[in-house]
Amino acid sequence: MKGEKVGKEEVLSALRAVKDPELGRDIVELGFVRDLSVDGGKVTFTLQLTTPSCPFKERLVSEARRAVESLPGVREVEVRVEARVPALPRKERLPGVKHVIAVASGKGGVGKTTISVNMAVSLALDGASVGLLDADIYGPDVPPMMGMEGERPRVRGEKILPIERHGVRVMSIGFLIEREAAVIWRGPLMSKAIQEFLREVEWGDLDYLVVDLPPGTGDAPLTVAQTVPLSGGVVVATPQKVALEDVRRMVSMFRRLEVPVLGVVENMSYLVCPHCGGRVEVFPSGGARRAAEELGVPFLGEVPLDPEVVKTGDEGEPLVASRPSSPTAEALRGLARRVAGALSVLSLGETPS
Repeated sequence: MKGEKVGKEEVLSALRAVKDPELGRDIVELGFVRDLSVDGGKVTFTLQLTTPSCPFKERLVSEARRAVESLPGVREVEVRVEARVPALPRKERLPGVKHVIAVASGKGGVGKTTISVNMAVSLALDGASVGLLDADIYGPDVPPMMGMEGERPRVRGEKILPIERHGVRVMSIGFLIEREAAVIWRGPLMSKAIQEFLREVEWGDLDYLVVDLPPGTGDAPLTVAQTVPLSGGVVVATPQKVALEDVRRMVSMFRRLEVPVLGVVENMSYLVCPHCGGRVEVFPSGGARRAAEELGVPFLGEVPLDPEVVKTGDEGEPLVASRPSSPTAEALRGLARRVAGALSVLSLGETPS
């Protein structure tokens, strides 16, 4: 109504009606509302989210704006959006790294590295500071997928400097050996290499460090978990019925290592018809989803079987960067945002659901 004035407390009261869908608490209680000012009928505030990859960012901004615009006396609302990723309250974290995410699979050939690479690039595209560690010592496929074949890292002092591409800081054994060379190491040597990549690489300040583990439940996951506290694990599986046993093994491994399971991804879930855009069920679908439900862990979503994923990987241009509007890229971006959201929930002392 003309002539009415609005105060800060009225604005905050209106914003308390806006709840974060994952956390179940209002944005004022969560401390998301910052730098609130009221100048006549103009209201300005910052919405500080817990990750630039927040899957509900647009929804929260829209609801916050509508809540304030509904107040009598408000003529204009300006909402700024920022993000500050909180770290898990654990000691002895990797210096400067807020979250370490392990990506694992029960067997090879399920697209685990593709998921790792596109997840890391997705988080970086959203504005997060991201690192990617290729811990698959025996099959280091990250360098070619990131367009980094033939690159060699530099050394500064006693630290190895990661190589940056697509906004992601990357380290891999593939930078240190010839592409054709076979890495024939026993477990202790492999474990030592992973420890050095974690401790002796100058990662700098990172919101997320994605670790692409080798398939299975061997020495590598144990080494990573014993070297740095893992914020969570992501399990990649395929849609067939046998996925249940693969997922069961990986979930059991993470639980024994006391690593929160962020969820299960069903990769190569279906084919998008290149002519009509319809969904084609190439394999019996839903295996990974059913496994997640049976084991009581979150299901992070389905990623289509897409020839473009292979093509862009071979070209060293991850799909989320080179084909951002494709359905598969959108599925991968959604996956990364759900992982970031789950980590935000854990950071605030909740359980992902």
